[in-house]
Amino acid sequence: MDFYDLVTARSSIRNYESDRPIPEELLKRILNAGRMAPSACNRQPWRIKVVRTPEMLQKVYPCNARDWIKTAPCILIVTGERESAWVRQDGYNSIETDLGIVMDHLVLAAAWEGLGTCWIAAFDKEMLKRALGMKEREELFAFTPLGYPAPNLEIRPKSRKPLEEIVEFL
Repeated sequence: MDFYDLVTARSSIRNYESDRPIPEELLKRILNAGRMAPSACNRQPWRIKVVRTPEMLQKVYPCNARDWIKTAPCILIVTGERESAWVRQDGYNSIETDLGIVMDHLVLAAAWEGLGTCWIAAFDKEMLKRALGMKEREELFAFTPLGYPAPNLEIRPKSRKPLEEIVEFL
């Protein structure tokens, strides 16, 4: 599969094989893809938290209202420190952009490896911070369940605007 096939085929997965563990070497390749993400001035203001023990998963699951998340054998959580990110002269802080790139690298690497993800931004931030024992200055950005898609999962075709509607040649 080439890159363009990958980005076209990748889909948000909302049901996983909960009893199928992710091999350590595969998980490390995915995490390394996140590590290699570019960031403004190469500040790398991120941390990736890997939640996969049954005890920690039980603490994290309630932070999102959807039951399907409980089928995920692993959750990757991207956090960052705003003070560590690059700041432009007008005050713009690159933290959200930098962390978005990390998430995108993780999601695409997982798809390449045959694993499913679903970018989650809807969660109880304070509950999740407590569950993870996070420092005050550490910010939550997003998380994704990670696992093998459940067998016979029906994946709906993507609906995207036509290129002509979103691109402007100047």
